[in-house]
Amino acid sequence: MSESIINLSNYDPIAIYGTQDVYLTKIKQLFPKLKIIARGELIKVVGAEEDRIAFEKYIDMLLLQIDSYGQITEKDLVECLVMEEKENLPLKDNDLILYGKNGNLIKARTKNQKVMVKSIDSNDLLFAIGPAGSGKTFTAVALAVRALKNKEIRRIILTRPAVEAGENLGFLPGDLKEKLDPYLRPLYDALNEMLPSQKLKSYLEDGTIEIAPLAFMRGRTLNNAYAILDEAQNATDKQLKMFLTRMGEDSKFIITGDITQIDLPKKSASGLLNADKILKNIEGIDFIHLNEKDIVRHKLVTSIVKAYEKYDIN
Repeated sequence: MSESIINLSNYDPIAIYGTQDVYLTKIKQLFPKLKIIARGELIKVVGAEEDRIAFEKYIDMLLLQIDSYGQITEKDLVECLVMEEKENLPLKDNDLILYGKNGNLIKARTKNQKVMVKSIDSNDLLFAIGPAGSGKTFTAVALAVRALKNKEIRRIILTRPAVEAGENLGFLPGDLKEKLDPYLRPLYDALNEMLPSQKLKSYLEDGTIEIAPLAFMRGRTLNNAYAILDEAQNATDKQLKMFLTRMGEDSKFIITGDITQIDLPKKSASGLLNADKILKNIEGIDFIHLNEKDIVRHKLVTSIVKAYEKYDIN
């Protein structure tokens, strides 16, 4: 038997406990194997690890319900338990990854996205290379969030090279964070689909989830982490090697990129182009190539990708 503490900071405890603890009493009845002690913003949970993890996921779903609708009802107490139990089932033909905001199913929707989900179970380093809209980044982030929820890792590191379409950071207004945020926005967008806003805010504040430009990774060792390098086509050979060698114990890395959208200066070669040749024979590393059949955005995106493939616009 062991214990854990759940912090409800940024939430009104009454929203979870109910008036005169009516909801809390019901919650205790739904988890009879656990000893649950609520004191203000803190909930102490004593019991077997498996039961405590299930309870923490259940509370996350209640908080997601509050984020979405401003409150929970007694009916939600039972429905969120059913949802948590479903999330713990092994992946079946529907390729469920996790439940996102508002109970939305986050799952692999195409053949190669399903290959990504399967591959990361047996490989610690995965390259997902494909065109815009093929779901490589979204799937990678979903896998990282699932690992965090399942307590398989302690933190998520999301990073990108600060290179975009010929634009220059120096010309953007604001301080360094304000200059960099537009480059990192796609990663925030993906996380916002998967986590309650207050939970995401808490994770970002305490460092459980870190979003930073690639240059900030130098000199670090990333232990017990899920690290994703997005837009890796804009990393040079040296930058890519630097990031890959940050891998510490009990960590998984996913590298995503689109080799048709390289924004580096012409004198700088993309490290992603050479990675396949350099690393392909190393056990524990897998390369997955997505294509236009994996595009899950607007139907016109597939036609746009095909049209541009006929021209060299670099």
